[in-house]
Amino acid sequence: MNLERELNKRSGSVCELSGDTENLKVYEVPKSPGSDLDSHILISQVCLEQIENPEKIDANHWRCLNDSMWSEVPAVQIMAWRMLNRLKTEGWPQDLLDMLYLDEDMLAWANATGEGDDQDDAIKHLDANGVTLQAGDSVVLIKDLDVKGANFTAKRGTAVRNISLVHDNAEHIEGRVNGQHIVILTKYVKKS
Repeated sequence: MNLERELNKRSGSVCELSGDTENLKVYEVPKSPGSDLDSHILISQVCLEQIENPEKIDANHWRCLNDSMWSEVPAVQIMAWRMLNRLKTEGWPQDLLDMLYLDEDMLAWANATGEGDDQDDAIKHLDANGVTLQAGDSVVLIKDLDVKGANFTAKRGTAVRNISLVHDNAEHIEGRVNGQHIVILTKYVKKS
């Protein structure tokens, strides 16, 4: 079986995403569960460049997804979903995403590249200067802190090494001061 011939037959020799008829390429959808015809689509060079180079994305070009997202070909639906997720800050793609239904297996395939992970909603721990804190970082206290229940004051300038993040609260980190494991507000530390 010639893959390109089969894709041309399936698509009618047009880009399965944009409908363009020139410079068509065979594209294997990343993280496909297989490597057969169902994991490939026929796309234009313009679409390919924008998929592979996110900084070159022209949001208006992708308005074509309004039609192609309804394709019966799973690989086309997956790529439509992924591109809509990349563009959802534009506004209109979010409306299309709200209409697009993928069953559990297809959604797992679509999410396999991390395209749907919403980085904006992730909890970010920021120090007093707005620098992102990571688990294992070292910080310095910028204020004397009364430690409740431990009857001591953590002095300004005290280094706290190998901090851990409180995953459900962006304002709290944990660390050891004077041998005690304490919770510290991020607004009172700076990354060192």
